[in-house]
Amino acid sequence: MEIKKAEFVISNTDVTKCPADHLPEYAFIGRSNVGKSSLINMLTGRKQLAKTSQKPGKTQLINHFIINDEWYLVDLPGYGYAQRGKEGRMNIRRIIDRYILERDTLTNLFVLIDCRHEPQKIDLQFMEWLGENGVPFAILFTKTDKISRSRLQENIRIYSAKLLETWEELPPMLTSSAEKKEGKDEILTMIETINRRISLPLPEIMK
Repeated sequence: MEIKKAEFVISNTDVTKCPADHLPEYAFIGRSNVGKSSLINMLTGRKQLAKTSQKPGKTQLINHFIINDEWYLVDLPGYGYAQRGKEGRMNIRRIIDRYILERDTLTNLFVLIDCRHEPQKIDLQFMEWLGENGVPFAILFTKTDKISRSRLQENIRIYSAKLLETWEELPPMLTSSAEKKEGKDEILTMIETINRRISLPLPEIMK
């Protein structure tokens, strides 16, 4: 897939105010400072489409970007930013939860994980919640340029082993580096494949 057009559409905190044209949506989420905005800019080829910041917790809204007039890329607030305080974290989580559980056009959620770190409780709990609610998601390891290839593979192995303690089957796993523009083709191919599948008539899907 080639992204020829990427435009900002709307920001809000209310899922009922999201676009109503029923196009498929692919949302990106992760802990604060995981590199989400940089990744979105890399995927779309637009340096300032998503606002980047050195300060964690900048994204506090549901941001919709329409891609090629065919699907939406959704930038969700990061979760677990300690300096927001308990009330702030709860408010952000309410925004996230309502979008994920109530947005019928949410097609796939990409959960961003910093590849340098061991499995974090907050991420594991979030993914467990997604599984309990039947939300389709993929794990997207970010910042792969920060460690060696061998260390990356070992970290992914450790992460997989940790997930298999409670999961019968692993979700899709992808890797990326916004800095080196790696992973773009794999991510967009996954989105394109899903879009093609959901556009098929039901008998074709069941083949």
